[in-house]
Amino acid sequence: MKNKTILCLMIGLGIILGAAGSGLAQDMEKHNYMPEGGYVASEQTAISIAVAVWVPIYGQENIENEKPYKAILKDDVWYVSGSLPEGWLGGVAEAEIDKKTGKILRISHGK
Repeated sequence: MKNKTILCLMIGLGIILGAAGSGLAQDMEKHNYMPEGGYVASEQTAISIAVAVWVPIYGQENIENEKPYKAILKDDVWYVSGSLPEGWLGGVAEAEIDKKTGKILRISHGK
């Protein structure tokens, strides 16, 4: 009898937790706003995201020295890069960012 009671309690608890979990998943789906143009709809937003990622990796001063930044959208991917003063040799910071999700696809720095 004791085993049946424990089994019933465990099944009941499983049903309650399962229902609560499925409600939570539904609530998360309901409250996710996706702008029509994606999360990264503009050139300036793409640049801001790239700079925010570059600075901790390559340093504030290095990234500041690569202004102006450029962003080109191709096939829903933003290609963002720094620039060098005319006549300088070397590489610049680069980023690829998914326009729809904002996911960082690639970060690099040329030599």
